[in-house]
Amino acid sequence: MFLYQINKNEANQRFDKYLKKLLKNAPDSFIYKMLRKKNIVLNGKKCDGKEMLQVNDEVKLFLSDETFEKFSGQKVVANAGSAKTEAVVSGGVSKQELTGYRNAYDELGNISIVYENEDVLVVNKPAGVLSQKAASTDVSVNEWLIGYMLEKEQITAEELSTFKPSICNRLDRNTSGMVVCGKSLAGSQLMSQMIKEKTLEKYYSCIVGGSVELHTRVTGYLYKKEAQNQVVIYASETEIPKSQRKDAVYIDTAFDTEQQANGLTRLEVQLFTGKTHQIRAHLASLGHPILGDTKYGFEKLNREYRKKGVTAQLLHAKRLVFPKIEDERFCELSEMVLICEEPKIFKELMK
Repeated sequence: MFLYQINKNEANQRFDKYLKKLLKNAPDSFIYKMLRKKNIVLNGKKCDGKEMLQVNDEVKLFLSDETFEKFSGQKVVANAGSAKTEAVVSGGVSKQELTGYRNAYDELGNISIVYENEDVLVVNKPAGVLSQKAASTDVSVNEWLIGYMLEKEQITAEELSTFKPSICNRLDRNTSGMVVCGKSLAGSQLMSQMIKEKTLEKYYSCIVGGSVELHTRVTGYLYKKEAQNQVVIYASETEIPKSQRKDAVYIDTAFDTEQQANGLTRLEVQLFTGKTHQIRAHLASLGHPILGDTKYGFEKLNREYRKKGVTAQLLHAKRLVFPKIEDERFCELSEMVLICEEPKIFKELMK
């Protein structure tokens, strides 16, 4: 028998969702069959998997060592052989995964923390760093987060089998600024809900060429060309080709001129929708691509400013404004404003 007690990072989710993390290699049909046959029980009772887990709930799995190892990916290192005796399980993730997390923490150890509590972490992602890895060999903020929490003893390898801390929003590789991370299940759920419901206000700074006076909110439609990882912006729905209409998405962006200097303009941008390359492509469609943007920008201007130290698009996620939060657990975040300083190159160019 395998016995688990639900902790705070496993509570407030459906029982079947928890089991699918614990038995990550098992087909859904196996899990529901074990529930029906009472080979998996919650607090000693038969369940269908729809139950919401609470802290200190007990989960018992009456499975053979071989079956458990096959479907969980964990190693049973000791078992007294009695159906009434809890089996001892070694580790929640593989040694290879743990090494990857720790290597990411070591490699990206210079990532600065903007804000942290026991549920939420906000970091300042440098340009050139991935939010999430695209290939198995990549290093990203997501892996750094887990490596950081392991290093600070805020999570154990065993706990990673049923809950993995993760980022809640993404920035392009060459965009710098604030990435929100969920350290706990409750933190991840709250941040993801805010982002989905668009109650977390997100502001960016960017620099474009020329003297640009913009104080406007612009809507449109965005279509992503998957093969090129590039998007096209249409000002109205009628402009979208019929072949693209089904996959085009609505976008909404506000632009405000903050400063003009040295033939450049710094804009503040507020995102009301968050789609792939939205800010970059929306500005390019208006004739004002971001300086340093090799995908949507002016190559001649980019080449000129490379000599002045512009190595990536000058787009920075600078400010987050949290909504009013009634939940006492998150009262500190209620109506909080977080500000993340722009990279030095912004100030150097706008002196």
